[in-house]
Amino acid sequence: MSKKFKLGVVGHPIEHSLSPYIHSRFSKNENINIEYLPYKVEEYNFDNFIKEFFSDKNAKGLNITLPYKKNAASINGNISSEAKYINAVNTIVNSNNELSLFSTDGKGFINDINSRGFNLENKSVLILGAGAAVESVLYRVARCNTKDITLLNRTEENASRLIRKFSNMAKIENEINVKKNPYDVVINGSSAGLTGKFVPADGLLLNSKTYFYDLNYSLAETPFCKWARESSKNVFDGLGMLVFQAAYSFEKWFNVLPNTKSVIKELEDMRE
Repeated sequence: MSKKFKLGVVGHPIEHSLSPYIHSRFSKNENINIEYLPYKVEEYNFDNFIKEFFSDKNAKGLNITLPYKKNAASINGNISSEAKYINAVNTIVNSNNELSLFSTDGKGFINDINSRGFNLENKSVLILGAGAAVESVLYRVARCNTKDITLLNRTEENASRLIRKFSNMAKIENEINVKKNPYDVVINGSSAGLTGKFVPADGLLLNSKTYFYDLNYSLAETPFCKWARESSKNVFDGLGMLVFQAAYSFEKWFNVLPNTKSVIKELEDMRE
């Protein structure tokens, strides 16, 4: 029997995670024997858990989700330039007892929107939120030769920090410019898009060509997506990004990029 590789996803909460399902499909399709489990870990025990997990000779890697992506960036290992810059890690790879740390979130986002026939080159982009998910995505968006980027957040200080950090990569502002409205794409990374009713920013103009993307995902429609559908048919949530970032994690572990189309379709069918 082939070796069973030990994998998992670490977070708190973790019960909602679709990662075990996604990786079970990848492993079956690629004929790789894995055990991929969700691990609910308290913050005080995070470092000890990582050490204990990788003490197992069969431990191949971990995914890291909220709220521990920043914690994971401090793990002793070889960290990628991208993960180091955004100070966040979502993928850990164990190779000969040496850990390598990566972030695949931003790449997952870009590849999902590209797979839907949309690219960000010379586009006006509005990003809502300034948390870890936005920072991961902004690292990639800022490298897409966008026309301009507007970053809005309820706490202006957090938005200003990201604007300073990424201003050497792209033109970024923190105020809605009426002359640039309507934006070509609106990316939601705020928690406001996940619970309750989504309330748009003042002065925001939209049209049927605007492309909307919610970094949040749910098997039910998110409030942001529900609001966006009033203006456009081009509305997507982060389910595709979730599958793509998982595929790039899988590639880091096994040097094979699994097919994403069938898995995305399976998950989207669950909504119906």
